[in-house]
Amino acid sequence: MKISQEGIALIKKFEGCKLETYRCSADVPTIGYGHTRTVEENMSITKDTAEALLVEDLEEFEGYVNDLVTVDLDENQFSSLVSWTFNLGPSNLRSSTLLKLLNKEKYDEIPAQIKRWNKSAGVVSDGLIRRRLAESLLFQGKEWHDV
Repeated sequence: MKISQEGIALIKKFEGCKLETYRCSADVPTIGYGHTRTVEENMSITKDTAEALLVEDLEEFEGYVNDLVTVDLDENQFSSLVSWTFNLGPSNLRSSTLLKLLNKEKYDEIPAQIKRWNKSAGVVSDGLIRRRLAESLLFQGKEWHDV
């Protein structure tokens, strides 16, 4: 599966786009729409490069969700999980109760599991509370834009 335009819009809303290197709340060098893999200090990119990096990153994170989830997902569920994994990383998905419950087809429990992941460096983050709410709403196929 591939992430939907709704999923991409959610990621862009919460990541924002910064064209110069910055440190995210987890103190990781970041650029563009949350790109971390090839970032160097004092780097700058164009908006087109930020878009291209996001496309590359999303292909990677789509792969993690496609590989780790063994049950059927609809487009909204898949897109929500790609956003979640993009923000938290594949090792968190791999070891999560969320994944265990999802792979047991306990779809109704997943929105609450998504919302549990609201801390950065051990501190509850208002931004992550909002993002997780948006992801949980998208998972359910509900309106998330006003979050």
